Amino acid sequence: MSNSFHLVVDNVDKRFNTKQGEFIAIRDVNLRVQRGEFVALIGHSGCGKSTLLNLIAGLSDASSGVLVCGGREISGPGPDRGVVFQNHSLLPWLTCFNNVYLAVERVFGATEKKPQLTARTEAALKMVGLTHAMHKHPNEISGGMKQRVGIARALAIEPAVLLLDEPFGALDALTRAHLQDELLRIVAETKSTVVMVTHDVDEAVLLSDRIVMMTNGPAATIGEILDVDLPRPRDRLALAENTDYHHYRKAVVEFLYAKQKRAA
Repeated sequence: MSNSFHLVVDNVDKRFNTKQGEFIAIRDVNLRVQRGEFVALIGHSGCGKSTLLNLIAGLSDASSGVLVCGGREISGPGPDRGVVFQNHSLLPWLTCFNNVYLAVERVFGATEKKPQLTARTEAALKMVGLTHAMHKHPNEISGGMKQRVGIARALAIEPAVLLLDEPFGALDALTRAHLQDELLRIVAETKSTVVMVTHDVDEAVLLSDRIVMMTNGPAATIGEILDVDLPRPRDRLALAENTDYHHYRKAVVEFLYAKQKRAA
């Protein structure tokens, strides 16, 4: 197994027991993610995107197969994997600073003193442009700012892999575009390895090095993987005139709406 792979998914199945019997969510999923790579998972609702992300996060156990992160088998949640969900999951009684500090203290509290933990927290909030709002509570900031706090909290623990489950899905188009640009900047700065679930074709092409396209469920699996060979740093206005960008976008749309067309 190459050391360049931060994440390995080998022959993974996930089955659920239901009142109607066994439900196979995903079957025979194989994926290799290299160090510093940005991979998007895309597909129709029910194709197992979030199921796979939850397995990588360690929030759920595979029914068969194995998942490895940083050379270690995944057997539960861990600080080597930072997770950001569509719902920011901030604790409303804590300030933005303390929401991030809580995660930092849990990971580094045994080996670092409070000034170091504070510096880590402030650096993470600065990275997402929230220094001015660090002492506000979640009910005092916008939805986009809440998502930035969630990203800061995930980045502050210095994870080997950043896992994003449609983090911008509930935001308006302008806020979404701004945070996509922020994510591009942050990933370039941190050289993070990222796996992101999205239903947005343009988002997948804009952000990713590879797009993993899932077949329809049940028993969903990886249908195709598209390499996105667009230069970085990426500029959304320049890409609007880029023929390669439109080629990649068309390939994903054809997979989703021709090869994997869902019955109405």
